[in-house]
Amino acid sequence: MSDQSIPGAFYTRWAGVYDRIASDLPGVARMRSAFLDLLSPSRGDVVVEMGCGTGANFPWLRDRVGPEGTVVGVDLSEGVLERARARVRRNRWENVHVVRGDATRPPFVGGPTAVPSGSLGLGAGEVDVVLATFVVGMLPDPGGAVQAWGQLAGDGGRLGLCNLARSTTPLGRVCNPAFAALVRASSPPGGKGRTRGAAQLLDERVLEGHRALHDVCDGVVSRRAFEGFVRMSAGTVRTER
Repeated sequence: MSDQSIPGAFYTRWAGVYDRIASDLPGVARMRSAFLDLLSPSRGDVVVEMGCGTGANFPWLRDRVGPEGTVVGVDLSEGVLERARARVRRNRWENVHVVRGDATRPPFVGGPTAVPSGSLGLGAGEVDVVLATFVVGMLPDPGGAVQAWGQLAGDGGRLGLCNLARSTTPLGRVCNPAFAALVRASSPPGGKGRTRGAAQLLDERVLEGHRALHDVCDGVVSRRAFEGFVRMSAGTVRTER
């Protein structure tokens, strides 16, 4: 198995566990609603979720855009995408699509790896909202990815990030060692998180991603939840960058 295939195989193996955590953990529904309130998708919008995983966000996104909108989930791990597709089939969502691809290089809307627009019902310049939940902390270049997502959303589009990182609140600091242990345990083998402080690396990547969002967006609003362990930011992509 190549080094590049390790993360995909790792997340495929644990897809069921991640799905249960993402769907059933107490407070998760409230957190998703708070994030989407910041992001403000509207009925009829085209929404692209980078690193959609098992599609745990799909019910909330589809509810916001309605049957006249479009939701597209992108992920690289085939195992989690199988669960995302099953979720779409169970709910008979004709306007929710799942695409296998690298979230750092969006596999549609132009470019040599583009998915034909007819297969998704969208084309260049037709994406209204781009979001990523618990994703930038996994990426080697979070800033570059956020820049690419801003280009996909386009001038006046909405861009949002929701991430986990160590807390700076008094209670959160007490829980940080346990959180750091969970981060290390959930890191793919062979990655930087296994050879240096996994929680530190996560913090650095999340900070870089949110800074990049501020660089490409105006009117950024940020919130924290779960005693500061969850960080949410959303803004409108700047018309002149």
